[in-house]
Amino acid sequence: IVAQNDVAVPDTTNAPVVLPTNYLSWRALKPATYQLGSPERPAYIIFTSGTGGTPKAVVHAHRAVWARRMMWEDWYALSPDDRLFHVGAFNWTYTLGTGLMDPWAIGATALVADVTIAPANISALLARHRVTIFAAAPGVYRQMLHHPIQPIPTLRHGLSAGEKMPVATHDAWHKATGTRIYEAFGMSECSTFISTGPSQTHVSRPQHGRRVAILGEQGPVEFGTSGTIAIAKTDLGLMLGYWNDEQGTAERFQDEWFLTGDIGAMNANGEITYLGRNDDMMNAGGFRVSPIEVETAMRRCKNVQDCAAVGVTVKDGVNIIALFYVAEDAIDDVTLKTHAQSNLARYKQPRIYVHSASLPRGANNKLLRRQLRADYQRDET
Repeated sequence: IVAQNDVAVPDTTNAPVVLPTNYLSWRALKPATYQLGSPERPAYIIFTSGTGGTPKAVVHAHRAVWARRMMWEDWYALSPDDRLFHVGAFNWTYTLGTGLMDPWAIGATALVADVTIAPANISALLARHRVTIFAAAPGVYRQMLHHPIQPIPTLRHGLSAGEKMPVATHDAWHKATGTRIYEAFGMSECSTFISTGPSQTHVSRPQHGRRVAILGEQGPVEFGTSGTIAIAKTDLGLMLGYWNDEQGTAERFQDEWFLTGDIGAMNANGEITYLGRNDDMMNAGGFRVSPIEVETAMRRCKNVQDCAAVGVTVKDGVNIIALFYVAEDAIDDVTLKTHAQSNLARYKQPRIYVHSASLPRGANNKLLRRQLRADYQRDET
């Protein structure tokens, strides 16, 4: 007997678990009545990745779980018969939502890997557990492709989110598995709302039920013009706000729109091209340049395994583009410059090339360009 809140209770710490003899009969019981409450009441908190600064606590309402069904068809093509396998830590909305909430909500099977699993072993697990949809960040796919991919006969396609996936990674996966990877753009504050999918393989569009715009300082911009990607503040998947931060929450809205902080452009068909985070955009000779465009071009250079384009300040008022690249051995600058000249407009070409053993990434495997910039500026001073 132990004391608990001044009440004597049996000490069952080491006692075996005993189930009622008739527990199997519970399945035949009439379903309990749902305890319905306001869809606006807080349901869970998720943290932002912190790539744009200090991570923020994002409060989501119960309606956010229902709103996620807009992803089921346009991104996943999810059905109750699917076995969805996610590799990722439960510290962001991708794992929580795609890995658990969505499969459970539709009645599919959810499998989530231990975060310590070796990339070389993942494809064998996918085959063993008869996975039909695989979800991971681009970095996980890239790490897996460094090893032989086991045949996965049940796999229909892969899902990717968190950062832009290089075309080379997608092509290598398709060659190794015969399946495609569908990408989605989103954020902790609203999960994903722009995606490709089985019905629109190479085109990123707002998911059905979403209202998305590209904004400038005066509101929506013309088709083909870059601006801030925004989603209507009436979107059912949008957060209630940042925990204990009313001012920070208010700053993310412009009239009827929630500002994502990411830059993109939309054409007349509603197709959206993602250009990068606003604070990652580079200023080269007065022109704004997307790091993703530079990185996409430079990854095609022979022997470049990975790279990151960052705007750095070399002296007061002078900003240039620096390319940090990963390769087995340093590549001579002439080779890199020649490739850049053949694939990029002059103002988009890097002026500095830095050979790196690896690139800094956060817990969610997102590239930390801010850290690269800070480290370079510190070393130079």
